[in-house]
Amino acid sequence: MGEIDDAIERADREAFTRQPPKTLKAQIGYLIRQLGSAKAVARELGVTADSVNRYRRGARKHPRADVAAKIDDAVRTRWQPQVRKRRQKQAAASGGITVETRARFGYTAPVGTTDDGRFRRLTVHLPPAYAQRLFDARNAGAGDQQMRGIIAEGFKEIYFQDGGGRAMGLSDVEINDIDYLDLDY
Repeated sequence: MGEIDDAIERADREAFTRQPPKTLKAQIGYLIRQLGSAKAVARELGVTADSVNRYRRGARKHPRADVAAKIDDAVRTRWQPQVRKRRQKQAAASGGITVETRARFGYTAPVGTTDDGRFRRLTVHLPPAYAQRLFDARNAGAGDQQMRGIIAEGFKEIYFQDGGGRAMGLSDVEINDIDYLDLDY
């Protein structure tokens, strides 16, 4: 997962109306209901089906740290899919998406202006069209670079060009060296 994918995942998790299962037994039970069998859960986690059944029964209470992280991640990615879809649909239809980041922005500008990339801390609300493009790209399996391009294009239009009011000679904006990136919708 890339930085933008992680940011979308964090934003989705903030929308949960109920907390996901916390105990190992409850997490494994949830995954078995979602995936259909202990064997499918074992494939997902990279352990044996016997291990999954021991976790479910409570015979093994403390998985290795890497397995525990995989279990938690698998539960959280499947938790409340309708809540996720509803929030993403609302952002893409009317709400838009707010991007907060600290990154190095570089751009191509006309001769005589400074186009040196520099770190900026920006919080920009992008219109619903950019949210829709970002979610569509993510659902189609786009890489982090492609999703960065969508956000950079939104920053160019909304922040740098102020919706068509300035910097019209600006052609390309790039986001590099991301310190952090957070999304809200």
